[in-house]
Amino acid sequence: MPYVADDQRYAATEYHRVGRSGLRLPAVSLGLWNNFGNDKPLATQRAIILRAFDLGITHIDIANNYGPPAGSAESNFGRILADDLRPYRDELIISSKAGYDMANADGLVGPYQEWGSRKYLLSSLDASLKRTGLEYFDIFYSHRPDPETPIEETMGALASAVHAGKALYVGISNYSTEQTVAAAAVLKDLGVPLTIHQPRFSMFDRHIETEGLLPVLDEVGAGSIVFSPLAQGLLTDRYANGEIPDGSRASEGRWLKPGPISETYLARVTGLTAIAEKRGQSLAQLALTWVLRHPQVTSALIGASSVAQLENNFEATKAAPLTAAEVEAIEEFAVDGTQLR
Repeated sequence: MPYVADDQRYAATEYHRVGRSGLRLPAVSLGLWNNFGNDKPLATQRAIILRAFDLGITHIDIANNYGPPAGSAESNFGRILADDLRPYRDELIISSKAGYDMANADGLVGPYQEWGSRKYLLSSLDASLKRTGLEYFDIFYSHRPDPETPIEETMGALASAVHAGKALYVGISNYSTEQTVAAAAVLKDLGVPLTIHQPRFSMFDRHIETEGLLPVLDEVGAGSIVFSPLAQGLLTDRYANGEIPDGSRASEGRWLKPGPISETYLARVTGLTAIAEKRGQSLAQLALTWVLRHPQVTSALIGASSVAQLENNFEATKAAPLTAAEVEAIEEFAVDGTQLR
């Protein structure tokens, strides 16, 4: 049956301006990192993406290497776009990235398939556009800094993408505070502002606070969209009973290593869960409310393996702001570096 979007889709969420740009993003955005490769049913992917759009989640974030295999998340999204979302293209913000290794059809990573050279970024951009069936990306990122390529070359490639009409805005991901300042300066000289930064940030990973990135974003006029706000599932109830369930990332060895769950982790999750329950929230919802309290955080990227999980996380956007007392109580348990074991 042909998809028809919910005509009330903008009533359920709020949209935040990205830095000093004219772009606005929903408070939570949908990331296609882990659950949109060829190892997941396309029907499930379609249901999640279409439900997200019906909720007003207008931003879909991808990267060239998302899968598995690398590239498949873009290809699968391209199929859903062609079949269902093409009439709504002007209502969507679609982003992609290049920087991590992108294996070819033989599984090999050559000298032009990772990092930040002009050759890699622009050829990867063309390949990503082909896989998704798009004429342009709304945002195109350098996915990680390249220690061997001058930042002028990497940022020059991003500016070229804008000048060629293949990207409307550009961003960086995983860049340090000092690298962010340098990237913004180069882009400014090229007449293309740095619009957005995509760092990792959660209650258990607070490096952007300690490294001073947030005030720097204000200085350069950029917003941010944070990834892993649930710390790869550590800030959910998935492991709260002290066991590793089948099908979890820890059980699969994807991003989390299996092993005995530590008492330190369980104590911190128990404390945070108690705070969440007093607010009428799940732990995941509290974790999202916590990262979104920062004015420099434009949006939080959430993944989802089911529509139910998507809807549960989306409820965080409806929560009351954290009080000063709640923020102080969270500080006892929101400790940088907390691990499953």
